[in-house]
Amino acid sequence: MSRLRGLWQASLNATKKALTWNVEDWIPPTERYIFNFSSKEELKKWHLYSDSEYGGLSSASLEIKDNGDKSSGVFSGNLSLDVEEGTKWKITRSGFCGMRSKKIPLAHYLPTWRGNVIDAKLEMNPSRILGMSLSVNAEGGVPGAKSGPGDFRLEVDWIKALRTE
Repeated sequence: MSRLRGLWQASLNATKKALTWNVEDWIPPTERYIFNFSSKEELKKWHLYSDSEYGGLSSASLEIKDNGDKSSGVFSGNLSLDVEEGTKWKITRSGFCGMRSKKIPLAHYLPTWRGNVIDAKLEMNPSRILGMSLSVNAEGGVPGAKSGPGDFRLEVDWIKALRTE
């Protein structure tokens, strides 16, 4: 009899909860922090990569900068077009660095490339979205932006998701 009583109580609790829900509980917020660079713990959510994994000489780092009342992530490094001699990868060009999230807590997102929304008529499977990435490149990139080899630095306070509908 106690098992039946447990099921009855669980059903009663679920019904009470359903009757007391607020409309706002059904609507997601208009914006949500996905990554907030407020502690060193946040750094564990990112993987750094560069052409050095393939014989290039670029380098990158990600650190937390504490500004007293707020913190930010600092993605910095050096882009080099040089390649190590004798590398097994046989690459002919280099000059890139990036930071990739290990996981992204979103069900939907708007795909972009080089800062522009991709206007592709394709259906995306949200369960296959594994992460996001920020990258810098010594050649190419956004038209009009400064590019080329040398030092780079990007400060990021947060990354948010916005609800547009």
